[in-house]
Amino acid sequence: MVRSWEADPETTFRRRIGRSPQELGVTSDTPDCPDMWELENGDIAVIGRDLSSSLGTRLPAGVSIGPDERLVVIPRSMLIAAKPDIPHV
Repeated sequence: MVRSWEADPETTFRRRIGRSPQELGVTSDTPDCPDMWELENGDIAVIGRDLSSSLGTRLPAGVSIGPDERLVVIPRSMLIAAKPDIPHV
């Protein structure tokens, strides 16, 4: 199957989007911190809790999770803090 978009496993991290999880108070400085990063190729990497098995069973109509995809949840405050870093175009 040919996809119109594929994640590039060779890209690297360019910059954090928004504020660090420490600044937002959504971590206890353990290795399980949520985060968002812009990659060198312009794609976005999201680190969050994998809720594919629980929320994946209640997806809205027309939404699906591919076998190599995960439904990841991040704190609302993290996305709001990232808004100024997200381009309009």
